[in-house]
Amino acid sequence: MARRPLPRILSSSSASITRSREIARTAADSATDVLHPLITISRGLRKLVAGGRQKWASLPKERRGPALFLAAACVLVVALIPYGPLLALITVMAAAAWKGRERVPVQTGPDEAETGRLQSLYEALVPYFSVPEDPAPLFAHGGEWDKAFSDYEFDEDGRISTLHVKYPAYFPDGEAASRARIEQLLHAKSGRGREYHFAWDEEGNHLVMSVLPALSTSIAAQPFVTTPGETVLGFTDAGAVQRTVPVTDGEETFDAPPVVWRTGARSTEPHLLVVGEPGSGTTSLMRSIALQTLRYGDVLIIEGSGTGEYACLTGRSGVLAVECGLAGALATLEWAAHETERRLISANRARQAGHAVPEDTRRPLWILLDRPSIFGHLAAADGRTDPQQLLQVPLRHGRAANVTVVVAEQFDTLDTLSDPVRQHTRARVVLGQASPEQVEAVLGAPPHTTPAAAVPPGRGYARLGTGPVLRLQVPATPDPFDDATSEAHRQAVLDLLPQRQVPLDSAPVEAAAAEN
Repeated sequence: MARRPLPRILSSSSASITRSREIARTAADSATDVLHPLITISRGLRKLVAGGRQKWASLPKERRGPALFLAAACVLVVALIPYGPLLALITVMAAAAWKGRERVPVQTGPDEAETGRLQSLYEALVPYFSVPEDPAPLFAHGGEWDKAFSDYEFDEDGRISTLHVKYPAYFPDGEAASRARIEQLLHAKSGRGREYHFAWDEEGNHLVMSVLPALSTSIAAQPFVTTPGETVLGFTDAGAVQRTVPVTDGEETFDAPPVVWRTGARSTEPHLLVVGEPGSGTTSLMRSIALQTLRYGDVLIIEGSGTGEYACLTGRSGVLAVECGLAGALATLEWAAHETERRLISANRARQAGHAVPEDTRRPLWILLDRPSIFGHLAAADGRTDPQQLLQVPLRHGRAANVTVVVAEQFDTLDTLSDPVRQHTRARVVLGQASPEQVEAVLGAPPHTTPAAAVPPGRGYARLGTGPVLRLQVPATPDPFDDATSEAHRQAVLDLLPQRQVPLDSAPVEAAAAEN
């Protein structure tokens, strides 16, 4: 007997089945949308009935009779009043709709991945926050992390952004090395590539670690709202200072927290030292200081590198000199020393005579010295005086004579600075990629933040006298004659430059040309 082949399923039937499924799914979704209020009310009625049953079951037997009598009386009253049944029906439907609404569950604790991160961090801190003699250790292997971490937050990537740690009282939090080990561990376990701030409460045995937002690098040079004697070194975190200034970033204007350095007769930090690596932004900071100073004072610029970074200031009003050679630097600094002495003598005579201080002694004079170590090597080779020796008088008596000195140097030649420069420059700035040890060696105190993974130009730390160490981002002040400068930053610097001074010997020629 011949075997008959089985019938084959045609492809057209398969396609029709797929279309039928899509139509059915669409119809179900539409029906769900249309019947959603009815579904919500039905769910609410079920919850109300279930709740009523639970109440009735939990009610003692001796109280069920009075409860039935009270319910019957309420029903009778509702039935007798006008529109009572309708109002009762509306009330029941509203209660059922409220009870049957879909509630989004609120997460009240960390999820499984976040719990694993917290437990791992807790286990990593056990060797540092525990001793064998502790009868009830707060940190122990296999212990409960929620007793040590009272507050925590996570970012979008699931990494810890804020952590409040409670540690034992016997931990030596007064030792810098012990704190550094904990900070390094938390930095590594919480995720590298971010800057962390550590706030130690030694009295309460608490440590708060928080992730700092990146400082804005788009703020360019501009006329900042300051008074004479105030210079904006850069901008820092919002909670680090108690003052803000309006700044313009493109077409947007907002308030930013500045690091303001105050100079003059009442300043406790009359001189500034800037240290950094090549390309870290030290010259940009010096150029920014010069542009702010020219609004109310005179500037002497001495450039040791000789690269022409300050050529845009040559011949401008208020710029007394821009020197790049050894001979010019020595002559300029010698004049600055004599000018400081003259101001002191003139002010002293005026005070003894009972007169006001002369105007020429009250106008600020700024001496900007970039890379003095280069001049020191050249002077030693030629048998001349080191230019830093000529800075002793402006450094020691500059505050009384309204003379301010700003010195910029690099890390590799920091040991060539003279003792007067080190002693009298109590305002310090460190720019560029620097280790915590280097920052502490210059500023006199370690930073309370971890070093950034990528450091843009002008990024660093500042400390004014004995104040706290602040994060700093210098406003973009590039050389306008540099081809790599963007047009917006070039125009911002050019708008701040004073007018060019007309030489005396060229004044008649220009006047005759104007008449013709």
